[in-house]
Amino acid sequence: AAVRGVVRTALTQGLEVFGIHDGYLGLVEDRIEKLERHSVSDMINRGGTFLGSARFPEFKEVAVREKAIANLKKHDIDALIVIGGDGSYMGAKKLTEMGYPCIGLPGTIDNDIAGTDYTIGYLTALNTVIDAIDRLRDTSSSHQRISI
Repeated sequence: AAVRGVVRTALTQGLEVFGIHDGYLGLVEDRIEKLERHSVSDMINRGGTFLGSARFPEFKEVAVREKAIANLKKHDIDALIVIGGDGSYMGAKKLTEMGYPCIGLPGTIDNDIAGTDYTIGYLTALNTVIDAIDRLRDTSSSHQRISI
């Protein structure tokens, strides 16, 4: 829903929006696509991100970040909105230090970002677990069993 909100708001303001598949890895590999309203039309009830995510420790290297910035400039992308946790924020900080503007949105099921009550994704993950436990309890009860 966060990506959907960003896309729809930006389009309403007349801005172009691009999605980067698999985070910083996709940024370096130039897996960047223009997003339109239809790109996010069925996202409101889905958890997770359709863009994917990936751990990419190589992003700590200056040459790798320079390639990322080159890809952003190639697509005329003026700023980056990063949705993620600690690692994503560190990457955004490094890009900002290199002169590339970034905005961070706290998005992690761990709910461990300082300065936020709840991170994007936390309540979805929590409610998924609650639903699974409720269903398991119902099944155990109907079969007169105990689930461990």
